[in-house]
Amino acid sequence: MNMPRATARLQLHAGFTFDDARNCVDYYADLGVSHLYLSPITRARAGSTHGYDVIDHGMVNPELGGESALRNLAHAARRRGLGLIADIVPNHMAAHPANGWWRDVLEHGAASAHARDFDISWDAEDPALRGKVLLPVLPEPYGVSLMQGAMRLQYNAGTDRVELDVGGLRYPVAPESIPRGLDPHTLLRRCDPARTAGRERLHRLLECQHYRLAWWRCAADQINWRRFFEISDLVGVRVEDDSVFDAVHALVLRLYSEGILDGLRIDHIDGLAAPGAYLRRLARGLAEAGASRPASCTQTQAYLVAEKILAPGESPDPRWQFHGTTGYDFMDEVGALLHDPDAEAPLRAFWQLLTGDLRTPQVQLEAARVRMLERHFAAERQALVRSLERVARLERQTRDWSAAAIDRAMSAWLVAFPVYRSYAEDGGRSDGDRHWCDIATQRAQALLGARSGTSDAALLAQLNQWLSGSVTPAPIPARAVSPQQQARAETAQALRRCQQLTPPLAAKALEDTLFYRYGPLLSRNEVGASPGRFALAPDAFHALVQARADRHPYAMLATATHDHKRGEDVRARLAVLSEMPDAWRKTAYRWIHALPDGGLFSLADRYMLTQTLVGAWPADWPVDVVDEPDDALGAWIERVGQWQLKALREAKLHTSWTDPDSAYEAVAGNALMHLRDTVPGRRLLTEMADFALTLAPAGMINGLAQTLLRNTLPGIPDLYQGTELWDDSLVDPDNRRPVDYPRRIALLARARAEQSIPAREADWRSAAVKQTLIQRLLAARQRQPALFGVGTCVPLQISGTQARHALAWLRQHDNARALIVAPRLCALRLSGYARGAPAAAAEFWADTVLHLPTGSSGPWQDVLGGKDFKAGTNGALRLADVLGGLPVALCLSVDA
Repeated sequence: MNMPRATARLQLHAGFTFDDARNCVDYYADLGVSHLYLSPITRARAGSTHGYDVIDHGMVNPELGGESALRNLAHAARRRGLGLIADIVPNHMAAHPANGWWRDVLEHGAASAHARDFDISWDAEDPALRGKVLLPVLPEPYGVSLMQGAMRLQYNAGTDRVELDVGGLRYPVAPESIPRGLDPHTLLRRCDPARTAGRERLHRLLECQHYRLAWWRCAADQINWRRFFEISDLVGVRVEDDSVFDAVHALVLRLYSEGILDGLRIDHIDGLAAPGAYLRRLARGLAEAGASRPASCTQTQAYLVAEKILAPGESPDPRWQFHGTTGYDFMDEVGALLHDPDAEAPLRAFWQLLTGDLRTPQVQLEAARVRMLERHFAAERQALVRSLERVARLERQTRDWSAAAIDRAMSAWLVAFPVYRSYAEDGGRSDGDRHWCDIATQRAQALLGARSGTSDAALLAQLNQWLSGSVTPAPIPARAVSPQQQARAETAQALRRCQQLTPPLAAKALEDTLFYRYGPLLSRNEVGASPGRFALAPDAFHALVQARADRHPYAMLATATHDHKRGEDVRARLAVLSEMPDAWRKTAYRWIHALPDGGLFSLADRYMLTQTLVGAWPADWPVDVVDEPDDALGAWIERVGQWQLKALREAKLHTSWTDPDSAYEAVAGNALMHLRDTVPGRRLLTEMADFALTLAPAGMINGLAQTLLRNTLPGIPDLYQGTELWDDSLVDPDNRRPVDYPRRIALLARARAEQSIPAREADWRSAAVKQTLIQRLLAARQRQPALFGVGTCVPLQISGTQARHALAWLRQHDNARALIVAPRLCALRLSGYARGAPAAAAEFWADTVLHLPTGSSGPWQDVLGGKDFKAGTNGALRLADVLGGLPVALCLSVDA
């Protein structure tokens, strides 16, 4: 087994184990995927629903069934011709006492065998943290928590050790801090926080630990170890060190060598100190492990992809040794393709009317970055400034730059930085890095008002040079060395701090702040998207398709993920609003003002709620569900309410995770309850539901278009669990709900017995049409793997009245050819397909034809409808014929 043909992502946890996945093998094999793509399989915190909070890289998670169950899954998959790809987490682990490495650090401090495995600054500027780890786990400030008994000693009879209980978690106590010969039970009595003397003794004991207990709010300002984003439950791992790399990867490399795994997905590669070096080492490790794979599992190389967010105009570093990204870039591109660019201006104007905020999205993003730097990443920012200050002190020409000046200039540069990070390794910046860093420098000058020749401009240029990676890295010296060696080491550390700060800053400012603040059309607020790109022209889209085919033909193509903010079909339905912006604005304005506001609920938040209700209303629910509220409606309203609470807190405008405003949240929640529980509210919800169902057929057209493109254009199509039916999910954890496999299995069995794709109205409502489309497309890929794997992809010319509304490509490899046809920006006018009137819908194409190159006239077989076509002598093929029964088409040359 070599490169995947198509993957299916499965979210594993205690409620969906390896055995549950094994029960789905036949279904996914019948659907047509070649690999199951598993969420993290290593041991995570007890009860983890996602697996990214790893506590042991060397063990298959027992909550998932352990290694024996994983082997059973692999063997069952192999019998059906499927392989396994695993998501791995090299960047971080759970900062939890169940993590043996972390626990050892907490117990022994800098003397721990694992002290250097984590990214901890043991020489913190704060004397109270030197040689200690900040542990921001207290619910209240330290003194209050001590007084309230939030931490107390406990005796563990199983280990015969005294431990510290904080909120139900047991932390180790340094052995040397306990008086020799003192009986544990006596120690517990003496340190009882219920008594004044006991609290004083407990405090003195806590001051002797290798960690400093602190209020959870202290983390942003005082943390002295690298976190995952701003999550203080996840600690950064120094996987750049050889010993750490070996420990983190020993299990997965062994499983690859034994033929259990066939590929890896690297989580958050931007968090690593040196992604390029990491990928080279991992590729070598996989190659070495591959040499001992069983003969039945031989493959030329492991499949290797990385989670990487790309900004518009950005490409993966060409020095990386991997097969490509996990598909967020494609998800953004295909989404933008389905939005009408003419709608951007009126929808943005409507948003400005609601908010009164006339700033550009870029300026709003910069404001979000300022907040994140000042209030959420203050400790990381100051650590970077101190590193740069030390670099400045090493040269006479730069020693007068103060920490305050560096902070001011560096903060502006970080606010202006346009991509996730630079990759200044392997000899310095790439051409792409230089481009983005120059943009950041120029924009920072503008933000500071620094004209050429001013001191701020000079400092920015100096910072840009220090962070260029042009200085050969060196470890921080342990003793006095030459100034040149010291400068190399300090500059390398500053660069590393910068490159590991920009990714969380970018993600939290854009995805988890601005995309909850800025909402002209929520279908364009998605992971991987940019507020500056509302739509994408066909030529621009094809250029991106061609670039991926040239550089990473085996990159993943995704339209739904475990991280998406809205399901692929929610986005597809909302995209239809770009075809009717004026009518939508009038309707939305009326609804917004019909919602109760309690004097607090902002127009902007009401508009986001309105979009969500319209986008996520289930396609198979009749309007009268509102008239007779039942458990299903109540559960749906609750799901929307969970989304709303998260959206409001992430926006950080009226409430937040750190400072929740219960009054505002209550008013927002009451608006939803009004829709469910009051007569006027149900009347309004009925109107919204009726509108959603009117819009739904057009949304389905868009949904099939993006499904077709994901499964036929260059790349490896990735199916997120359950999204083979209409995906009305919202942001996590909603997008990780259980999948109804019995329903999908029954629908697929019926579909495989059909001669052509069922296109009755009921089949559209049930999503049988989408599932069957996927099965037929994947069957075509299985029939012609080289054609879809490495075949050329050429856009075709279309002429006629509706030419701007159709897209077509010709894929070719040797004598095999495939014709791909999809609609664009006409979903409303094609709704008849989904309403059971395909013949009437097909009349839309009238005189529109696509033009095939010489020698490609046919005959062609429509793999979706079973019909044969042949172009005219001039190579023209009528779209009304090709799209007679469905709004999309895939045709294979009959002689292929």
